Amino acid sequence: MRKTILYIACSLDGFIAGPNDNLDFLNAVHTEGEDYGYGEFIKTIDTVIMGRRTYDWVMDKVTEFPHADKKTYIITRQDRPSRGNITFYSGSIEKLIHRLKVETGLNIFIDGGAQVVNMMLKHQLIDEMIISLIPVILGDGTRLFQSDNNTLKLELVSTKTFDTGLYQLHYRYIKT
Repeated sequence: MRKTILYIACSLDGFIAGPNDNLDFLNAVHTEGEDYGYGEFIKTIDTVIMGRRTYDWVMDKVTEFPHADKKTYIITRQDRPSRGNITFYSGSIEKLIHRLKVETGLNIFIDGGAQVVNMMLKHQLIDEMIISLIPVILGDGTRLFQSDNNTLKLELVSTKTFDTGLYQLHYRYIKT
């Protein structure tokens, strides 16, 4: 069965963006030629789940959607027409994930944002998390994990350290 995998970076104090959706903190670990395993990870997925705010933010920065070659579901409250491989989805995220997981294919990339991640955590829809901790404390911004989530038990699969100070933690959700 396909797995849903959150692959995301956050500050040491748990923010995926600073105030005003600022992502400049990611530059603290930018090293030419280093992708922190993203290239290998992306080969293991063929479907992307992303929130509408994150999608709009990305599309404001680029001319072509970075996952145009993948089946992508943008989670939104507003109906929009599909475009190419992009489906704007306003139904039950539980139903969508359960349907996708039984389909044939590679894994499913949960690409953010925080609202989608936390909605999926509440319904125990994320199988694994690969979280890159950036050695920066932001103090404010968009939290990766919200305080109203259920307690989830995780198993550490692996850790990786990089010369830039980035730590990458790979966890698997333990179903109870």
